[in-house]
Amino acid sequence: MANIRVLKEWFDRVDSEKTGNITTIQLQTALAVGNLQFPVTVVQQMIRMYDFDRNGTMSFEEFVALNKFLLKVQQAFSDLERGRGFLVPDEVYEALMKMDISLDSPAFYTVCESFDKEKNGRFRLDDVMSLCIFVQSARNLFNSFDTSKQGRVTLDLNQFIFCTANCRI
Repeated sequence: MANIRVLKEWFDRVDSEKTGNITTIQLQTALAVGNLQFPVTVVQQMIRMYDFDRNGTMSFEEFVALNKFLLKVQQAFSDLERGRGFLVPDEVYEALMKMDISLDSPAFYTVCESFDKEKNGRFRLDDVMSLCIFVQSARNLFNSFDTSKQGRVTLDLNQFIFCTANCRI
């Protein structure tokens, strides 16, 4: 598959030390080349989201999984932005729905408020990606505690602290 070959070539260029893994800074720099400007905290969250072996870096296989997620977000954004270069909150909600992410109104608007950097109700692609990374990471962590798959969890203090420490953005 040609796309995998292109991703591998890109990954190998970013992996300047030829370790088979890329670091947060290497990923941040590479994303910036593609006009995706993310704070280091968001890039760290990207790596945590797909760091299946929990070594703090991203292997090629983990990178492929991240790339698939980012392309899904980018497609949802492109379907809705209508040439303006941004989405408004209702469109962000629709983009989340396209990605099978459903939030109630209070949770959705709280998340939007947190990721609306300019406080103008306009979400550029990197804003939407950051928001989706946060929500997906939170969902992954929640699902690890929702073993009965009923959409509810009960946490003791230790589990709550673990969750809090793992949801840094």
